[in-house]
Amino acid sequence: MNAGRARARGTWHAFSMTGFATRQLHAGERPDPGITPRVTPIYLTAGFVMNDFEHAVDHFSTGDGYSYTRVANPTTETVEQKIADLEGGTEALLVGSGQAAVVITLLGLVGAGQRVISASQIYEGTRGLLLDNLPRLGLETDFVDDANDPAAWEALIGPDTRALFAESIPNPRNEVLDIAAVAAVAQAHGIPLIIDSTLATPYLVRPLEHGADIVIHSASKFFAGHGAVLGGVVVDNGRFDTASTLFPHLTEPTRTGGPSFAARAGGNARIAYLREVMALRFGPTLSPFNAFLIGQGIETLSLRVERQSANALGVAEWLSRQPEVHSVDYSGLAGNPYHELAQRYLPNGQGSVFSFTLTGGTDAAGAFIDALQVFTHMTHLGDVRSLILHLATTSHNQRTPEQLDRAGIQSGSIRLSIGIEDLPDLIADLDRGLAAVRALTS
Repeated sequence: MNAGRARARGTWHAFSMTGFATRQLHAGERPDPGITPRVTPIYLTAGFVMNDFEHAVDHFSTGDGYSYTRVANPTTETVEQKIADLEGGTEALLVGSGQAAVVITLLGLVGAGQRVISASQIYEGTRGLLLDNLPRLGLETDFVDDANDPAAWEALIGPDTRALFAESIPNPRNEVLDIAAVAAVAQAHGIPLIIDSTLATPYLVRPLEHGADIVIHSASKFFAGHGAVLGGVVVDNGRFDTASTLFPHLTEPTRTGGPSFAARAGGNARIAYLREVMALRFGPTLSPFNAFLIGQGIETLSLRVERQSANALGVAEWLSRQPEVHSVDYSGLAGNPYHELAQRYLPNGQGSVFSFTLTGGTDAAGAFIDALQVFTHMTHLGDVRSLILHLATTSHNQRTPEQLDRAGIQSGSIRLSIGIEDLPDLIADLDRGLAAVRALTS
């Protein structure tokens, strides 16, 4: 079956505007003559009716139209096109979660006996995947401690390396990746650079514009914004080298003797393979209802991220002046070691997820968190509500003390995900937490 990118009855909306806020509202929409709802409809169905015998034959031969939601769905496809447009990619693929997006991308590029090179500072779920799960399938990972040192990446590349992986704004310390520097190393070897850009969103930085090949997001976070649904997305730059010998599963004829993905899809061979093989067969299908809610969230993405970033800077500046605070890891602060990179890559804001460290350790962190009333204590990011989490006892509790120290995480380190509340209310809440810390020693 050719399960290639299906097309709806209408055509993609030919949209010529270039403003981000305008495109987040209009990109990807497809007017259907005679039936054009203002809001993207939810096609909540497992499958689609074939008109007749020849229609079925044609679909399974060409991939046009729709047959089964695990293959393609009009609601999901509309949101995919919108995200691809915002990221500056050629195609996007929505799946059930951000973790699913990471898994199918890596498994779609790297085979048994081959290796990934990853930055050390990444989301703990991805780190666990690379350390514990993929090795059982014969995929190994080498880690780079200084992700902004091109020589460190270069030194680890071997004949079996098939992907470089990093985050544009690593979780949880708001460091900033020099995307172009790492991309130059990847390009010199014909190896794709995969960037998880969940914490930046395309409003703040678009990694494909700086040389990355693939961008991944947990759409559960800023894209949705409301914390109601899960989803993940993969965006490709459409520039796969069809002459490459590193990915024979993309450049050689299929098992049944059909044309290769490179022959059929050209520069979109990677994303075609992820869609038609990885997502189809591994089955991390996103519900059309979830796709709809993610699409609704995207319509206000720039407004939320702008407000969240401004609030985050205000909170970081205030925390940096408090005697109970040992350090604040926010690249928007002038004294931060990543400030110069942040000004280059993130001129519209430095994001809203960062960590800070209290001098009193775990006890101080516990008292601080329990005293808060506005911040929500939970493991999530990118919500319109401000969120808080103690790192060493929750998300990073599987790391040894030495590993935590190398990651810059101390016993008093706390992660914040700043929302869209009024800044004075956030600061007043944090001040309430610091009062509880002071009470510990009074």
